[in-house]
This record gives sequence, C-alpha cells and structure tokens, in this order.
Amino acid sequence: MNNLHSPVIVPGQTIGIIGGGQLGRMMAIAAKAMGFRVAVLDPTPNGPCAQVADIEIIGAYDDTEKLQELADPSDVITFEFENISSPALNWLSDYAYLPQGSALLRISQNRIAEKTALKSSGVEVAPYCVIQTLEELAIGVEKIGFPCVLKTARGGYDGKGQLVIKNRIDLSRASDLIQSNVCVLEAWVPYVKEISVILTRKADGECTCFPIAENIHQDNILAQTIVPARISEKAAEEATKQAMMLAEKLEVVGTLAVEMFLTEEDKVIMNELAPRPHNSGHFTLDACETSQFEQHIRAICNWPLGSTELLKPVVMMNLLGQHMENAITTIPHSLGWKYHIYGKKEAAFNRKMGHINILHRNTEEALMQIEKSRLWKTPLNT
Repeated sequence: MNNLHSPVIVPGQTIGIIGGGQLGRMMAIAAKAMGFRVAVLDPTPNGPCAQVADIEIIGAYDDTEKLQELADPSDVITFEFENISSPALNWLSDYAYLPQGSALLRISQNRIAEKTALKSSGVEVAPYCVIQTLEELAIGVEKIGFPCVLKTARGGYDGKGQLVIKNRIDLSRASDLIQSNVCVLEAWVPYVKEISVILTRKADGECTCFPIAENIHQDNILAQTIVPARISEKAAEEATKQAMMLAEKLEVVGTLAVEMFLTEEDKVIMNELAPRPHNSGHFTLDACETSQFEQHIRAICNWPLGSTELLKPVVMMNLLGQHMENAITTIPHSLGWKYHIYGKKEAAFNRKMGHINILHRNTEEALMQIEKSRLWKTPLNT
C-alpha cells in the first residue's frame, strides 16, 4: 500500500506488529517512547515483544481470525521478519492500513524471486542457477564451478538450509537438501568484507541511510558489526548508491537491510534483502541520533525521518545463549557498554539472546576491549 496520501499516525493511536521476537520488541520500545500503543500477534505467549506491548494476541501468522483481531485495534500494521504468509498479508491489506504492502516481502521470501528482482534493478549478483534435482546440480556445478553454495530457495537463516560445495565429494551431501526443496546454486564470491546498508524510505520517496556496517560472521551467525566500516570512500559511496537505487525501484516503505559482499577491487555484489530492521543495524540504538527502529516507526506512521548521523564509533556484539552467563558477570566491570537483553526465557546454544554496543573514540580500541573481556571465548576473525 504505497499511497502518497498515507495518513499520519499520531501518538495515542495503535501500531500492530506481526511477529513477537526481539525485532518486534525493539520496534515496540521505540513506538512506546513516541507515545503509541502497541499490539502484537505471535504464536508464542509472553514473547520478547509481548512483554512491552499493550495488547497481546496469540495465534499463527496466517490465521485470518487472529489477523483480524490484530487489525481491529490497530491504526497501522507492520511486521518484524520475513516468514509471514504473503497471501495472508494480501488478505489483511483489505482490512487494515499496511503501508509496506506484501510485494517486497514476497520477493525476499524466495531467493529466486529476490535475485530476479535484484538483477532487474540493475545491481550485480553472484552467478546462480535454479536447482531441483541432483542432475541439475551436477550441470550447475559444471557451469558455475567450485567452490559454490547451495541454498534452499525458501526459508533458512543464520546458515540453515545452506551447503558450501568445495569439491565433487561434497555433492553427495546435497541430496537431502534437494529432495525436499527447490534450491539456488550460487558462485562463491571471493569477498574481503561483508557489509550492509540499512536504509529507511517513506511512501513519498523521502529516504535516509545509516552509516555502512562491516559485518563479521561466525558459524554463519552475525558475531559483530563494526561502524564505521573499514572500507574505502569509493566503496562506501557505491554501496550507498546501489542500496538507494534498489529502495526506489522496489518502492520500499519502512526499513530495508541490503546485505552485500565487497571484493578486493572494491566491487559491490548484492547478497540478500531484509524488508525490516536488521541485526546489523542494532548499533544504531546507541551510536546514531535516530535508531533504525525509531526510523522505521517514523516511516510507517508518515512522520519526517530523523537524522542518521553517527555520534560515536561502535562495535555491536551479539550475545548468544552460550554467552549469557559470562555476560551477566561482566556487567559490574563493563563501563560504558550498552546491554540490550531480549527477554527470552531459554538461553539455548547459538540462540540470539541480546547484544552489546561498545562505543569508543575508535573501533580498534573497542575491539581491544572485547578481546580483553574474554566474554566471547570463541576467537573471532577481526
């Protein structure tokens, strides 16, 4: 619903959020600070978002009765992640104000549709082909070469639903993935950095970008985000330019995360889109004049967008389940560290439980603090 005459949602009105995880929680906290009421729909009771919301609705994301129950008190509705039924959102748009629509969500839910949309927008993606059988995989590998990455077209996150294929022996490990999924085979990009651009756009075309984030993953899970990214000015300008072009062509409303690879030659290769606030944008909560969550609320409520100025260099560190015990013990000794804990009951291994923003006069000193803390015992490639 990209309507240039979108209504202005004002304090006292209600924002409905589909999805009750940590992104919904941080959206809700931003919305409450701005004077809004918050309703949330999630299948799990007392989730991170429900703990700070005014109205909790327990139900499946594609349950039209529950979606109607969310729509009834809500003056605008948004979502916190991609695994929502786009047909259900289409149905919901007839009963509620849904400024983001469902088109971009539908694209981001399917890697084939996503890559098609990226190429059509004029940006570069890694060579790829669609795989449905082991025979097609063999042909695809001959075409693309080793190493390459096999990914399920739908679903998968934090490395799930993916297989790196380095040689012919690895091909035998792909059968389970292919038998139950349509897949995409991508060429391995010889990148030197993984970066992301977090931007926010309104229906009238107003658009802002946050400082570019440099992302470091461990076991396919984001471990740390470094801002400012340690990249050239040329690369930063190109990444921002391409992200802004994508936002315009895809008619984005709200916050969009554009994940990219950066090669040694400063070439930007697009990887994935996320049409909502993103883990790599959590640094904005403490290090920017406006956070990605406040900016998202501003966009869907048709308020002027805030300044995205970086106030201080920052390193964001994810807290996974295995870090939580140490994280609690470091609190008395971590001067200036900004803790954000998500309110999840079970601290399971590799489950995102929170994050810490470490602000310093430069990121190298922040990284030294992290190393000395020993909180994250598994070494990170910094």
